[in-house]
Amino acid sequence: MLACVFDEAAGLWQWILLHIWAINLALCVVIVFFRRHDPRAVWTWLLALYFIPVFGFLFYLLLEQDFRKSKMFRVKEVEDRLKYSARNQEEFIKSRDMALLGTLAGYYSDLVVYNLETSGAVLTMNNRVDLLTDGVEKFADLRAELEKASRYIHIQYYIIKNDEVFGSLLPILLKKAAQGVEIRILYDGMGGRFMPKRAWERLRKAGVKTAVFFPPFLGRLNLRVNYRNHRKIVVIDGRVGYVGGFNIGKEYISKDPKFGYWRDTHLKLRGEAVLGLQLRFAQDWNYASGENLFRDMSYFKEEGLPLPADSLLEGVGIQIISSGPDTQTRQIRDNYLELFHKARHHIYIQTPYFIPDDAVLSALQIAARSGVDVRLMIPCKPDHPFVYWATYSYAGDLLKAGARCYTYENGFLHAKGVTVDGCVSCYGTANMDIRSFQLNFEVNAVIYDERTTERLEDVFLKDLPRCREITLDDYNERGLLIRFKEQCCRLLSPLL
Repeated sequence: MLACVFDEAAGLWQWILLHIWAINLALCVVIVFFRRHDPRAVWTWLLALYFIPVFGFLFYLLLEQDFRKSKMFRVKEVEDRLKYSARNQEEFIKSRDMALLGTLAGYYSDLVVYNLETSGAVLTMNNRVDLLTDGVEKFADLRAELEKASRYIHIQYYIIKNDEVFGSLLPILLKKAAQGVEIRILYDGMGGRFMPKRAWERLRKAGVKTAVFFPPFLGRLNLRVNYRNHRKIVVIDGRVGYVGGFNIGKEYISKDPKFGYWRDTHLKLRGEAVLGLQLRFAQDWNYASGENLFRDMSYFKEEGLPLPADSLLEGVGIQIISSGPDTQTRQIRDNYLELFHKARHHIYIQTPYFIPDDAVLSALQIAARSGVDVRLMIPCKPDHPFVYWATYSYAGDLLKAGARCYTYENGFLHAKGVTVDGCVSCYGTANMDIRSFQLNFEVNAVIYDERTTERLEDVFLKDLPRCREITLDDYNERGLLIRFKEQCCRLLSPLL
């Protein structure tokens, strides 16, 4: 019987080989005519199908799922449209937008309205922002705030590893769970593959709730591996929130020799903007766990809103924005575009991966050619080689437009953000690449505040002495091997 099975399989394979041209033609029709894609992505997939017949299409099915049409996200989209805080605040902000925005960010008022209209991202004013750029500092601060928790702790990370960093958080979480504090931990199915099941079992037995966003299908096989929840959010009692680039692992406290010092940026928020992080966590948690946090509105208190008239211009203005493959707009990317188009003096960018789409690249080139001081800072070493060489290639395009580019030489740069003209900044979890714009679930904070933006720019400028500037002459003198790597990786950039 086994021999018959092998004979049938061999016969099928022979039939496929004989009709490969017809099969490939049919699959090409599917890719070109039945799905909307960026033309570059279409050509990339057609090349994959040409060089890897049939199997290229299997990779296409695996990596190019369209969640905007998927039933699995219909419930999640309904929850996203609830926009609980927006229902109560939209009329308030619209009625006072001139008074509120005139002094704060009059030049950026259209961006504030765009975020409000497209996703209910409410502008909050009474906030404080602390910058955390060192992993040891960040996790020490987090542990101190966890110790103060009295009602709930909500934790969401893309990567959680079972090492000393998680080990330093574990005793606090177990103690707080024993005290009756509600604890929820959400992690990505791809990024959480480093954690053994016994670690999660220990937490669950202690009363900690855990959930996986896009869990693996069989073992570590994940059919949605191309779509990752890249968000990093912590909310404690609704009074303090964290968002930024740090995950949970020893490399983030600079203890991985491969990377050396880990340079990242995390924001610690206190004030009304924490509600925006809480809403984002709740929507992801509801989808991944099936528990509906919106049934308990005490998680989403809006104390102090609407603001009294005499406090409208105090504090730091913040909008929490998010994007993902389940949304119709690329909100974070669109915010970058608007900021670049409005820049008059300078644009400072830090990102580990720089693979912009045509619109973002064009906006930066136009800004640089218009006399805006455009500066890009990227790592000096790759954590993903294909992405690194594609990044280097796009950096070359900026150099040719008159921008200045730097490689961070003091370890690994993982900070993700933009500052413009010392007025507005956008920092969070999104890289400046197509994956973060279209494929990953991301969250950023848009900060309309000169003091905070100047602090972020000061961090950028203090990083410059630890960088090597790439000049146009340097770039033009790169060797044939580097040019070959760049072109190959750039060709694959729509898939990276």
